[in-house]
Amino acid sequence: FFSDISVFKTDRDNFYAPIHYLVTLYLHVMMAMAGPAPPQNSQGPVRPEDAASHITVSDPVQHTEGMNKYTSYRVDVRPPTTAPSTDNQDIMLANTTYSAVLRRYSDFLWLYERLHREKAGAIVPPLPEKQAVARFSAAFVEDRRVNLERFLRRVAVHPELADSKCLDTFLRADDITFRAAKNSQADVVLSQHLAQSIQGDPAMQHQQQQQLPPGAHMQPPHMPPPKKEGFKRWFAEAKTSISGDLVKSPDDDIFEEINRYVHGLDTQMKNVYGQASGLVRKGKEIANGLFEFGLAFNLLGQSEADALGNALGQMGDAADRLSVLSAEHADREMAKFEEPLLDYIKTIHSVKLALQRRHEKRLTYSTCLSTMEAKQTTLARLRATPGMEAKAYAAEMSLRRAQEACNNAQDDFATVSQRVLREVDRFKREKAEDMRRTVLDYINLQVEYNKKMEEVWANLIPQLESVQLEGGGGEAAPVVSNPNAPSSAVSQSPAATEQQHPHQPYYNQQKNNPVTPAPPTVNDPSNISVQYRTDPPPLAGM
Repeated sequence: FFSDISVFKTDRDNFYAPIHYLVTLYLHVMMAMAGPAPPQNSQGPVRPEDAASHITVSDPVQHTEGMNKYTSYRVDVRPPTTAPSTDNQDIMLANTTYSAVLRRYSDFLWLYERLHREKAGAIVPPLPEKQAVARFSAAFVEDRRVNLERFLRRVAVHPELADSKCLDTFLRADDITFRAAKNSQADVVLSQHLAQSIQGDPAMQHQQQQQLPPGAHMQPPHMPPPKKEGFKRWFAEAKTSISGDLVKSPDDDIFEEINRYVHGLDTQMKNVYGQASGLVRKGKEIANGLFEFGLAFNLLGQSEADALGNALGQMGDAADRLSVLSAEHADREMAKFEEPLLDYIKTIHSVKLALQRRHEKRLTYSTCLSTMEAKQTTLARLRATPGMEAKAYAAEMSLRRAQEACNNAQDDFATVSQRVLREVDRFKREKAEDMRRTVLDYINLQVEYNKKMEEVWANLIPQLESVQLEGGGGEAAPVVSNPNAPSSAVSQSPAATEQQHPHQPYYNQQKNNPVTPAPPTVNDPSNISVQYRTDPPPLAGM
């Protein structure tokens, strides 16, 4: 439904082409995704994360530890001031107590990665990227603070992530407890991509973890596999992935359609973001051009005098005001249109990660099935061989463990699949509304900007018209002939005659035929009038 990109590309120089394109884009998005608009509550939050306004990130402070330099942020959790509704999420937010902790960017990154592991298949909100250059500047620190606060609020209102144990640890644990949670053995095991296949259902592990005393960490049901065993498991999954022998599920067609939809949406949204960035960049160039335009008119007005100089100066002042309006408009376009589109692209990437988690669980389950089938074949061969009773017993115990791991992997795969389906459905609903609001904000922004531009130009017109009326010298005075002059003589000057007849210099006013002017009489030099005769005088000597 984003097939109208070529409309903007073919008419790039047209001022109204971006607006027409964006309106078309808005209609396509609404028809394909949104459906009927939900009722708007003027007293409610504008965005979903605004419901978690009691979580704040503030007071960035720079620290130096030897050669290491970092910035810490204060994370506060205050009880919500609004009354909770019957929603489970609102009740959970209402039960919060006050807490204040110090966290650095690496702690936020730990939370982001841990959410992906604990709630595989959930669409985790995007985290601001790392930056190696100018990461301690005031503008960058403030921008990162705003994005980190938005990240925490989105996680707090997320239906799949709000009850995560790692989120509660991040918001409330003291420094010692938090460092222990980050460096615990359980976290190391969870960080291994392939160890999840034998850990059981994450939801069950979460319930068991809640029953433990504060600060204690649940050990995995099996001992952590050695590096050799982990390498074997990785090799087995890589072999399964290359062979393409993956387990089939009834929802495979639905997930293939979701994959096509997400990849197509990502491509088209990147195109839209590129065009939006071009519009913002062009707006800044227009602001600079208007500033130089106004400066040129001000200098020109200073070189003139009286009314004309004042008129040119007023033109320069109007251009200066338009330059300021254009610069402010470009900044507002970047904040209300370009940045939301970039955030939308990051959210689409989070959807891709959720689909990737589901693929990983599918790959793990397929590998467990292949391993179990191989162990069954080995057990049958040992039982058929005399004298292999001890090895057959060990193979049988190994087969039971493989069956248990396979059952856990199957449950994990089903849980993640259902979570991804719920998350994609929620993504379509919420992001359709976000897209509608973003496009409408952009259109209203353009309308407001053009009204201000029109007002500046309209106020300039009467000023210039009054200057033109005060001059009064724009028209030439009419020529009045002398009534006492004889009819045969022309009292007008040759210049006046040329003004009346620019293409034919001289005419006989009585016969209206061109004649050759006679030379002045030599005997009467005081006669300076031009005499016209019908016949030329005879030459001397003829």
